[in-house]
Amino acid sequence: MTVEIRELTDLVDLRHISELFARVWGRDQMSLDADILKALAHSGNYVAGAYAGERLVGGLVGWLGGHPPRELHMHSHILGVLPDIEARGVGFDLKQHQRRWCLERDVRVMEWTTDPLVRRNAYFNLTKLGAEAPRYLVNFYGEMNDGINEGEESDRLLIRWALDSERAEAAVGGLAQELDVDRLREWGANAVVAVGPSGEPVVADSSARLLTCQVPKDIVALRHSDPALARAWREAVRDALGGALERGYAIRGATRSGWYVMEKQ
Repeated sequence: MTVEIRELTDLVDLRHISELFARVWGRDQMSLDADILKALAHSGNYVAGAYAGERLVGGLVGWLGGHPPRELHMHSHILGVLPDIEARGVGFDLKQHQRRWCLERDVRVMEWTTDPLVRRNAYFNLTKLGAEAPRYLVNFYGEMNDGINEGEESDRLLIRWALDSERAEAAVGGLAQELDVDRLREWGANAVVAVGPSGEPVVADSSARLLTCQVPKDIVALRHSDPALARAWREAVRDALGGALERGYAIRGATRSGWYVMEKQ
């Protein structure tokens, strides 16, 4: 599918992208309404939509930020893509468009947050884009009230994307390599969380140099079908992944099958 990505400034287009975000996130109305989007676009920030013909199928919004002594960076706040076959690959195209936009303005770093329990996002961010996840943020936004996360605490991974890094450049050409968890186990990697036979988190302690941590196949569905089990997953991954980062491990990547790989620094 061929899509056209363009920056949006017209109020009608901005209303459409706000409505798209509301649909994707299961809300009656998004906090980023057309007025806010208009102000962001007018003040030189990034508001873009992806179109398949005349149909808006995705959108991405970010703004410039920074606080001393850190460098100027892009905070990529929200990415939304319609969940149908026509929109496949649009998220990657939007992020690459945003990356080029930043590099043209000498902005070399992009940051955003992601739910560590969403398997496809971990793979997308850490492997397909070649970004890193230096921090685990506990209940970052407070309790959520959208249709995807309602009632859940909002633990997040901070994603940091060095836009001119070798990993980012490799990702542009589709050369990003997925880690081989089976091979890493042969080299001594230990699983600190894994999906059990009934879908439960199986937790173990380890201080090995390489650790792996698995997340469930579909945490969004699990939150609706078994909220108690979803909370158990939140706590297990918070302790394992967040705890490992606090102890000096770094996340080296994530796989399609839901494994984070961590290495002791």
